[in-house]
Amino acid sequence: MTLRIAVPNKGSLSGPAAEMMREAGYRQRADGGRELVLRDPDNDVEFFYLRPRDIAVYVGAGTVDAGITGRDLLLDSGASAEELLALGFGGSTFHFAARPGTAEKVSDFAGLRVATSYAGLLRDYLAERGVDASVVRLDGAVETAVQLGVADVIADVVETGTTLRQAGLEILGEPILRSEAVLIARADDERPAAIDLLLRRLNGVMVARGYVMMDYDIRADRVDEASALTPGLESPTVSPLHREGWVAVRAMVPRADAQRVMDDLWAVGARAILVTEILACRI
Repeated sequence: MTLRIAVPNKGSLSGPAAEMMREAGYRQRADGGRELVLRDPDNDVEFFYLRPRDIAVYVGAGTVDAGITGRDLLLDSGASAEELLALGFGGSTFHFAARPGTAEKVSDFAGLRVATSYAGLLRDYLAERGVDASVVRLDGAVETAVQLGVADVIADVVETGTTLRQAGLEILGEPILRSEAVLIARADDERPAAIDLLLRRLNGVMVARGYVMMDYDIRADRVDEASALTPGLESPTVSPLHREGWVAVRAMVPRADAQRVMDDLWAVGARAILVTEILACRI
């Protein structure tokens, strides 16, 4: 059975989602392509390019088997779909904001008007905390709602906060939600087996992006000390060298730590330290 996957057709999630799918071995439309449906016969997959806000609805209805969208859009949709895997891109933070002195905490919103583009998500958030506030749904430019007299408080995605400050608003309290791109599927027990393969591939892409392969030579009597710096995922690979008393070590190392680990390895006597990219993997 052909697996049907929905991916964003535009917006900030579109390009990174397509790139991740390509790295996972799936065919994608060319840059600038306008296809609404793309068949990948080699993997028996059909891709549907949809509005990010609609993807959770299609997945929840069973029209498509899986999709990539934002966690915020998934929760706002109310669809019968669930998050399977956080994909590590498209990060954003959802905050309340208001004019200084309007409120100090969420319980102070009782009786106030709160404007947002994520009405479903916000209603659930307020209801869980027993706050009786009026939710005003807007499609965009939420930060102007207070200035225009439509609302007393806003709830919106915040990046730098510059736009809020320009509108005379300040962030209130802790984040409502930290969002990112996620892989979703219908919330039931009858998922196609091909989704497990999709998950393995995407996990492999994320591991490959997060790690590098490190190779180095070191004296055999110091291999335990060096291996403590590069434990790998299971354990490092250690091979004897032609030079007596020396071994070659290979291990996966977190990309963010690679330079520090190289410095530490050099300090314990490692030489010929090499770092290479990992294109794909299965863990």
